[in-house]
Amino acid sequence: MQNHLPKYELLVISISSPLLIGLYRDKALIESTSSEKKTSEILLPLLNSYMERYDLSDIIYTRGPGSYMAIKLTYIMLKTIEITRGINCLGCSAFALNNGAPIKAMGNLYFTKEKETIITKKIDQPVDAAFALPQSIQDLPLDEESTPEYIIPAV
Repeated sequence: MQNHLPKYELLVISISSPLLIGLYRDKALIESTSSEKKTSEILLPLLNSYMERYDLSDIIYTRGPGSYMAIKLTYIMLKTIEITRGINCLGCSAFALNNGAPIKAMGNLYFTKEKETIITKKIDQPVDAAFALPQSIQDLPLDEESTPEYIIPAV
């Protein structure tokens, strides 16, 4: 008889405030953390806390579109963890975690997804595109690529 060891995965949404981290056991959400602090201040301590308590197999992050600085910092931290600890770094689209709503770029520009193309669009009224951790990541579409997805050049 084969023992089933639980598979623990993290999902990191660091492209907006609050930063959200979900811990999943066998694809089901079992714990979550939310922080209003900057990604540069809080992400690594949170990741360390989870890695100390759980045997993680994967860390999934929103690779874009969104805050370029947060995406860069998150990617660098996760790739370092992948290299040094052997925990896979995987990416997903931010649109998969906010019901496809427009995502703030800068000023009154928002990233929008039209069919399979991501464009920037001027929207005069602020859009509340809240991100949420899904109860299950079973059907979360993961990207083949884990590198950051930059839609417009950094300014």
